[in-house]
Amino acid sequence: MATFNTPTLPTAGSYREKGSKFLSFSIPVATVEEAEENIQRIKKEYYDSRHVCFAWRIGARAEHSRAFDAGEPAHSAGTPILNEIRSLELSNILIVVVRYFGGTKLGIPGLIEAYREASRDALGTAEFVPLVVLQKLTIRYPYPFTTEVKKAMHRFPPVASEDSFGEDCFSVLTYQEEMYESAREYFEEIGILEREGMP
Repeated sequence: MATFNTPTLPTAGSYREKGSKFLSFSIPVATVEEAEENIQRIKKEYYDSRHVCFAWRIGARAEHSRAFDAGEPAHSAGTPILNEIRSLELSNILIVVVRYFGGTKLGIPGLIEAYREASRDALGTAEFVPLVVLQKLTIRYPYPFTTEVKKAMHRFPPVASEDSFGEDCFSVLTYQEEMYESAREYFEEIGILEREGMP
């Protein structure tokens, strides 16, 4: 299974070619909604620019991605930005490149190079950390079974636990991916697995 990295902080870069100025922004994002909010914010800030192109890749397994050319020729802007993200095996990241037209057309090869280099400049100062995959298990058990559950949680320690005690007790356990499957199988085997899913 592929392991992806994600940026720790926003970074910025730039690139110039034949009078055109390209401003680039690399932004960590966790959801599509967060990516769209940042895109709209940058569009408002750079309202006088010719093009605001972007690409994002989101998800624990990089399962969601989008590239947008914003009026540039097809695949000359968004795709090279997305390819830079893919080349570094990144996820949960948005890159936006703002272009101010300098009066000279660059042609499709020139545009591809410009958007690629602008993206690289923003990524060149970024720091990355492994993208930790977390999944949740909900277990349900009678109160007298609490001691056994605590022993099981000691054997398979979760990253976090949210507990609710009553006649029937519930615990929502958050696991890193490498321990998730073992814990799930154990709780299912002893008959207390209620449900599972991503956080």
